[in-house]
Amino acid sequence: MKENSKKITRRTFLGTTGAVAAGLTILPSSVVSGLGRKTPAPSDKLNIAVVGIGGMGNSNLMHVKPTENIVALCDVDWGYAKRVFAANPDAKAYWDWRKMYDEMGKSIDAVIVATADHSHAVVASNAIQLGKHVYCQKPLTHTVYESRLLTKLAAKYKVATQMGNQGSSDEGVNQTIEWIQAGEIGDVKKVEAFTDRPIWPQGLNVPKGEWVPDTLNWDLFIGPTKMRPYSSVYTPWNWRGWWDFGTGALGDMACHIMHPIFKSLKLGYPIKAQGSSTLLLTDCAPNAQMVTLTFPERIAPKGAKIKYPEVQVTWYDGGLEPTKPAGWPAGKDMNDAGGGVIFHGSKDTLICGCYGVRPWLLSGRKPVVPKTERRIEKAMDGGHELDWVRACKESAESRVKTKSDFSEAGPFNEMVVMGVLAVRLQGLNKELEWNGEKMEFTNIIDSDNVKICISDNFTITNGDPKFDRKWTEPMPAKQFASEMIKHTYRKGFTLPEIPA
Repeated sequence: MKENSKKITRRTFLGTTGAVAAGLTILPSSVVSGLGRKTPAPSDKLNIAVVGIGGMGNSNLMHVKPTENIVALCDVDWGYAKRVFAANPDAKAYWDWRKMYDEMGKSIDAVIVATADHSHAVVASNAIQLGKHVYCQKPLTHTVYESRLLTKLAAKYKVATQMGNQGSSDEGVNQTIEWIQAGEIGDVKKVEAFTDRPIWPQGLNVPKGEWVPDTLNWDLFIGPTKMRPYSSVYTPWNWRGWWDFGTGALGDMACHIMHPIFKSLKLGYPIKAQGSSTLLLTDCAPNAQMVTLTFPERIAPKGAKIKYPEVQVTWYDGGLEPTKPAGWPAGKDMNDAGGGVIFHGSKDTLICGCYGVRPWLLSGRKPVVPKTERRIEKAMDGGHELDWVRACKESAESRVKTKSDFSEAGPFNEMVVMGVLAVRLQGLNKELEWNGEKMEFTNIIDSDNVKICISDNFTITNGDPKFDRKWTEPMPAKQFASEMIKHTYRKGFTLPEIPA
């Protein structure tokens, strides 16, 4: 089953991507020879490849499978993904997405990326560079730099894109945006959001190494990040809580919960960030955290019914929730479908749940405003994926963008992973100032250092509690922050350059 998984070279793949970088076109099956890419007719079927099929990738696959061709499936864990391979016998099976692109690049039209967070950017960016449409699970990327890269690559290659925050296509988000932009709650200077996640273990010490199962290619799972011994604690699901692979509860759920904030208030890059948490460890995300991001005043478009003043957005997770505002209905749970958002307006307060579900006003009023947002049928039950399929079949010149097109999802995701940066840099004990255009902190100086807890141990000795915490040596904060903004990839995994 693993015949070539350990012997794969990148020679042909690098030759292919090198040709693209040189300006040549790698043509898919739907191309008219010599005329470049041909936009498929709405009745044509897309040839779709899926990378990461054991979890959400299978859900995405199932939503597009009835109308499209699934031609290739790729996963590093053939034990976890066995049932999906078996259910799609006509799709060619791969361990390594690089080999899949090399062998099947000409017959693939679009790629669904549902790997662990740390591999999203490298899989998606190379697909885009090959001219493939991309649907990528949330969070879009692991870093700010990777988000900026996917945003600009998608614009350059004019492909159809969608982040997998399906609530962005649903009715609650539509209504929240419409109510706020219609002026129903006035101007907003403060927003609070939270999730009940994590529902996986966090705050853990690094586990001891174990033998790698025969059905898992650990080297390919590690992908672009640094090698570490395998542990069953990491896979197939709990990787979200480990910094090298995931982005904790914030990265998992903020793309669902905070999207109506980003879109309704027309946010861009934050200018300030501050994070705090339960004990912060070098390798594992904390049990609970709080992040405050400050966004500058935005220019209101002509005819806008509200202003866009400077706004503070505060995030809570791990069981923490905002303080209930005055007038909150006694006994009403703030948690709706896994989290919630409170928009504090100058005229009223709007509350919605995770995915923007069931928005309501604290005053009890029921707004009736014009519908300005495009509606997606059955958004949470395949409509989000099928809207991407629809966009793939439209010409770039006349394409209606998806609800979470990378032109929006990229900048939004930068907001999300900025929260991760704020938490991991909390040891500097100051509010961080951020230059979004340059992707750099402006008030971290050369003499700033951080040290982080490596492991947290506790014993009872003669009836007394004994704490044994091991810490890193002080690390240069600039270097540490730079590596989190733009990762150094492991040999064999590279990103395209950011287009000008």
